[in-house]
Amino acid sequence: MLVPLLLYVILGLLAFLWWYARERRRRLLATIEEVTIPKFVSEHLGNTRPLTIYLPPDYHQSTQSCKTLYVNDGQDRDALTLQETLATLYARQQMAPLIVVAIPTNEARLQEYGTAVAANAQGLGTKAAVYARFVVEEVVPYVKSNYRVRERASDTAVLGASLGGLSAFDLAWNHPDTFGIVGVLSGSFWWRAAADETAIDANQRIAHALVRRGPRRAGLRFWFQAATQDEFSDRDNNGVIDAIQDTQELIDELVELGYERDRALVYVEVPGGRHHYDTWAKVLPRFLVWAFPP
Repeated sequence: MLVPLLLYVILGLLAFLWWYARERRRRLLATIEEVTIPKFVSEHLGNTRPLTIYLPPDYHQSTQSCKTLYVNDGQDRDALTLQETLATLYARQQMAPLIVVAIPTNEARLQEYGTAVAANAQGLGTKAAVYARFVVEEVVPYVKSNYRVRERASDTAVLGASLGGLSAFDLAWNHPDTFGIVGVLSGSFWWRAAADETAIDANQRIAHALVRRGPRRAGLRFWFQAATQDEFSDRDNNGVIDAIQDTQELIDELVELGYERDRALVYVEVPGGRHHYDTWAKVLPRFLVWAFPP
């Protein structure tokens, strides 16, 4: 009789602990209001997509204006643990009040994300310039008109992962009056111009060429992350994978242009990290605390 009774007690305790963890998480997430705009219309792109907006705790009880973060690949916000990370940082008082706008992509992702100056050598990114207009001329004004947000570029950031990270960099670089902070998670900085490209340096990595051409965007701040298992390609056999080398060499170009390491430029390398949301979710709090200190 003693063994079955002990088993029931253990199972009951495990069930309670599961319920308690689930309830605690539910209450934590409830501190962040999630607003969904089901069909946000883009005249530039000629389509609609949902926007998801996260408001900080007590937003409606306050008159304070908030900083703003725009996130590419907003359809993957759960994989990034975006809402949970925000709620946790607020509970720990580690981050300033922030309005987060998750912008999803669609079947045209490989064309919408990229560099506005030109498509790449594979003919991808043909809609990048139009996507930029969508974000800067349609999404940002909508948010400013409907929510209490600070107007300064220094209080406005854009974030993305992989190809969305390249897009985030391109948005900030081309629109420094709108975005003063950019976060890039495992950015696709291999993006290279075609051999016959005339708008940017032919055969060169486009982001690097943009920075070399300058000029320096005063006040713009950069946060880059790469992981040692982002990929395994090493085109020049120097022992450094291309994802890390491309990121570090872009940082070198920014330093050459006058940006200061560890102040305007932060680089985080994740040993053993992968090109995956499980790695990006782990480093997301580091970006948010750096970009939006309390």
